[in-house]
Amino acid sequence: MIPFIDLQAQRARIADKIDSAIARVLAHGQFIFGPEVKTLEGQLAAFGGAKHCIANANGTDALVLPLWAWGVGEGDAVFCPSFTFAATAEIVPWVQATPVFVDVLPDTYNMDPASLEAAIAGVKKAGKLTPKVVIAVDLFGQPADYPAISAICKREGLKLIADSAQGYGCTLAGLHPMHWADAATTSFFPAKPLGCYGDGGATLSNDDAETVLMRSIAFHGASGDDKYNCARIGMNSRLDTIQAAILIEKLAIFAEEIRARNEVANRYAQMLEGLVTTPKVIEGGISTWAQYVVEHEKRDALAAHLREAGVPTAQYYPKPLHKQTAYESFPVGAGGLKVSEDIAHRVLALPMHPYLDGQTQTKIAGAIREFVTAGG
Repeated sequence: MIPFIDLQAQRARIADKIDSAIARVLAHGQFIFGPEVKTLEGQLAAFGGAKHCIANANGTDALVLPLWAWGVGEGDAVFCPSFTFAATAEIVPWVQATPVFVDVLPDTYNMDPASLEAAIAGVKKAGKLTPKVVIAVDLFGQPADYPAISAICKREGLKLIADSAQGYGCTLAGLHPMHWADAATTSFFPAKPLGCYGDGGATLSNDDAETVLMRSIAFHGASGDDKYNCARIGMNSRLDTIQAAILIEKLAIFAEEIRARNEVANRYAQMLEGLVTTPKVIEGGISTWAQYVVEHEKRDALAAHLREAGVPTAQYYPKPLHKQTAYESFPVGAGGLKVSEDIAHRVLALPMHPYLDGQTQTKIAGAIREFVTAGG
């Protein structure tokens, strides 16, 4: 069976460096807030085009920190796409605010600026909620249309979060999402393009005061001068030192791996032309290719055929958030979510990682060609 994401290929490349990094942490024994955490935060901020970085426990916590710091709460509307993982919307009710679901574009699967505008207008007209924040997702690794989304946010006086859980390292016109966003977040879940060996996340910011506040919230609300003097109600969300040490070694080769991922994506596009609908990247965008997602009208049959051929696949996301039990009572933006509902039945993710070789891709493409040729 071909691996869907080959984490061992990367480990084989840098195993000695990672093992040494872990050994150094074991030797100095500072398992929480060790020096590697500070080093990693500086490197992550620099790589992501930000002034500050707060390393935390997971990508979900990373998302809620800005909402908490901005005082978002009951009666506030937070706009986010429905075609994404639950974490994007999950954190909104945590602060007693209301997620309002927005549709995505049919080609990039990222937030549709026109749908966002309609959703904001609809909320303002209804008069029950106050628009406060937009969470744009860098789905499958590529940047959302930040120039358009940012312009809407500025006009409406809204904060903007770039949810880069899948897309940390992506750029648009050479710029990272932080160029437009008030905060950017990422996840270090092992399957992510930049993943650790457990859970982890980070929040990026360019605002000095907000960074101090979010760091306090992440560390039990402690004041900067005395951890036993809690200035506010907080949470416990920190990245442990061993994970930081691992990520330092992974970040050192991350730019090279992003280039390799794009080479893999380009080979797929050439091999699969005319067989399935291949991904489109926003003009001027560089994706980290967290997933390589194609479309086919007989998606389930194709997935079954590939499984029999030893090719694993995944379906992101077969049920958009607004159709899931926990979220079906929350509002849907004006104009509906036709695209999100439509593509959910057609999209299929193929094996994708920076060490996927051409020979293996040829086998994958051959299996897809066999299905299509047979009338699939």
